[in-house]
Amino acid sequence: MANLMKTAQTKAKAAAVRRLPPRWGGWLLAVPPMLFTLLFFLAPLVLLMIYSFGKIDILTFEIKFGWNLGNWAALGNGVYLSGLIRSLVLTLVSTVLCAVIGFPTALAISRASGRIQTVLLLAIIVPYWISFVVRNYAWLTLLGPRGLVTRLLTAVHLTGPGQDLRYTTGAILVGMVSSYLPLMILPIFVAMERIDPAVLDAAADLGLTALATVRRVILPLSMPGFIAGILLVGIPATGEYTIPSILGGGKTLMVGNIIHDQFLGVGDIPVGSAIATALMGLMLVLLLATRRRVRQLEDVL
Repeated sequence: MANLMKTAQTKAKAAAVRRLPPRWGGWLLAVPPMLFTLLFFLAPLVLLMIYSFGKIDILTFEIKFGWNLGNWAALGNGVYLSGLIRSLVLTLVSTVLCAVIGFPTALAISRASGRIQTVLLLAIIVPYWISFVVRNYAWLTLLGPRGLVTRLLTAVHLTGPGQDLRYTTGAILVGMVSSYLPLMILPIFVAMERIDPAVLDAAADLGLTALATVRRVILPLSMPGFIAGILLVGIPATGEYTIPSILGGGKTLMVGNIIHDQFLGVGDIPVGSAIATALMGLMLVLLLATRRRVRQLEDVL
């Protein structure tokens, strides 16, 4: 009798589930990731925005919440503005260098076959498994007065003997390019792998040279990979904190270091929140603009 009752209850539950509209199944599956995003992504951002309008008492360090625009007005301060501009310039230069280096590298890997392609991909991926901090500390040795990079540059008369290249803007740029280069190469490689070989055969049949094929066929068809790489490199590089701290020695002030100092050094959480919120807003505008461009490319291609 108990087994019959359990069977009836199971059938009733199954019937109730079947009676749910089809769209409810999708919503039920979406609830866990939506809750995760709400709690661990949106809620901290909202909290950060609330703090950006607060005001701190310099004597008690107590934060009073209200509609205070003074924190946002402080963004025009010369120190904050110069740090933001320096971050944007270094991000732009490092992203361009990653693209210039990444495109021919991805092209060479996509044209390789079999084990050679696997070895080349591993050469790009495996160094990325090493700790981000350890890799940047390694550059301190390479850029030192007796480092390998310094000796090579001295041999070609680009630097003087024993010159110390550490703790400079150039060292930060080298660290940013080396750290984020794989994030540019891999999306471009994936985009190239999706190109139909018949398109390249058609270009050859039409008499295009190898260079013309790269410029007029491969490069346009690889643009979605370029845009993905620009996002993967540009967004984290803009708020970079670790590389300037290690390779810049704290001498080159970037927006990530400014935010860190406001939160943990000065203790001015409202100003730090305003700078961080402004930076996120800038990145959001860039993300939306590039997303629209990707959609336009997908419609054309």
